[in-house]
Amino acid sequence: MTLRARRAPSRPHERTATVERRTKETDIRLQLNVDGSGRYQVETGIPFLNHMLEIFTRHGFFDLTLRATGDLDVDHHHTVEDVGLTLGQAFREALGDKAGIRRFGEAAVPLDEALVTTVVDLSGRPFFVYDVRIEQPKIGNFDVELIHDFLLALTNQAAMNLHVRMGSGRNPHHIVEATFKSLSRAMDLATQRDPRLSGVLSTKGSL
Repeated sequence: MTLRARRAPSRPHERTATVERRTKETDIRLQLNVDGSGRYQVETGIPFLNHMLEIFTRHGFFDLTLRATGDLDVDHHHTVEDVGLTLGQAFREALGDKAGIRRFGEAAVPLDEALVTTVVDLSGRPFFVYDVRIEQPKIGNFDVELIHDFLLALTNQAAMNLHVRMGSGRNPHHIVEATFKSLSRAMDLATQRDPRLSGVLSTKGSL
């Protein structure tokens, strides 16, 4: 496996990253601009995952270019998990030392009968709580359990504390879509710069 992450050539204070991940199971190239406008070009070979990543990008006002190929003839797991790992690494690289960011973000998003709340702390300490109950095992041909695996991979590589809780829901598509929308809005808040801050928002002096 090779995993290369580098800051893309940038102007001062521009928060961007390019990450490439190649294994025997997947080949992924991702470009992220934290201070974007919600533009995306996403192709993972998994239509439902494409849709969720487009939603995440649009509602978080990030810019994302992602091309992923994987062993989809085996199953979707490797591609879904590795895309989560790569996106998490990109956020970690783009935010650098996290100086000036709000660090915390919270958002509750409804979609018809579904309501999901996401809370983010870009603390540098990975921890994941997932309290989402979906009875149906699949959305089309997509395994619903892979949403947990994607978010866990994202959490670990971004080194953040992530809590996702479902308040209500029946339709699995609505629940997952509300999850990605609430995640994107929480990440948008957590990554925003606060003009009152000098350095990082921590008494330790680092995150």
